[in-house]
Amino acid sequence: MADTGEKSTVIIVDDEEMVLTSLNAFLNLETNYDVKIFLSAKEALEFIRANSVDMVISDYLMPEMDGLSFLAKVRDLQPEVPRVILTGYADKENAIKAINDIGLFQYIEKPWDNDDILIILRNGIEKKQLMEKLQEKIDEINKAYGELQGLHKEIIKTFV
Repeated sequence: MADTGEKSTVIIVDDEEMVLTSLNAFLNLETNYDVKIFLSAKEALEFIRANSVDMVISDYLMPEMDGLSFLAKVRDLQPEVPRVILTGYADKENAIKAINDIGLFQYIEKPWDNDDILIILRNGIEKKQLMEKLQEKIDEINKAYGELQGLHKEIIKTFV
């Protein structure tokens, strides 16, 4: 994917400070993403309401709001943003349900593999960028089609 010069913003929410510190340090070393970490899902939602983001990773079990509820709210705020659940529980059934119910992009099991995290982030952000480009092209086509319809009506008025 071509570099637009703008850093992609990645949000990570987990109630365990050690998880946040570890992921933040790793991503700051290995990527040029603008990583924002939150211990609170509510604070993360406030940030997401006010800012465009490119990827959201959330822990599954958190005290104030579970990860699935949080990611469902993220979907409502910014539906195009890929959402990833981070879980310490190998509960494939709930993961599949979450993927279907709230449109999760991926789920990651703790302990995670750093290479997998990088691939998931790259693919998720690339998917978002491609979807944005697709929407731009669709908008261009719709505008051109509208102009063509207007021109067609003018031609018909002129010759009929």
